[in-house]
Amino acid sequence: MRSLLVVDHRTETEGAMADPQLDQLSKKETPKYLLENYGYQVLRAVDEKKAELQMVAADAVVLHVPLNEVKQWGRRLLKQKTVPLLWWCSAAAASQSAAFCEDDIQVDGILTPSMSEQELHWALHFGSKQCFERLQWMNERKQLESRLEERKWIDMAKGILCKIKNISEAEAYDVLRKQAMNERKRMVDVATSIVKVYQILQDQK
Repeated sequence: MRSLLVVDHRTETEGAMADPQLDQLSKKETPKYLLENYGYQVLRAVDEKKAELQMVAADAVVLHVPLNEVKQWGRRLLKQKTVPLLWWCSAAAASQSAAFCEDDIQVDGILTPSMSEQELHWALHFGSKQCFERLQWMNERKQLESRLEERKWIDMAKGILCKIKNISEAEAYDVLRKQAMNERKRMVDVATSIVKVYQILQDQK
């Protein structure tokens, strides 16, 4: 992880900042200065358009914004690409975020201006691990939800077959399985068709 996209409130003129509190940061406390000093390539953005363009080359996103803005930035940027999302917790950003500490905000790690090079390196390393573990968990959750949805359609179709054919659930399952094999379709697709046709017929009664 070498290329970091830093999003902050500073304007393109280094001296002026959108927020008076963040304006009080010395140059040596800024994420751009410290990260570059530790050997990272910093892609800096102060607006949505530039940040989205910079995402292509970014290995991680570092947000130097109040905590209540982290979620909207993360949602916008991570649509393009999955990378670790870290919050730069300067004294100014922390003081602006006190009211939002209980909010549901997903970040993969926190960086601070007081971190040494080694501390920052390890924070980024564990942030990267956290990001991809979260991604794996989300994928597993989607797969589980998909299987549950398929199970729902199959159970509904079995119930319909039991009712109209006067057969057991085991026999209804065999009917579905054989039909899926004959049509070279997934069982859930056959089940969905049966349920939808049955619902149409019921609506026409």
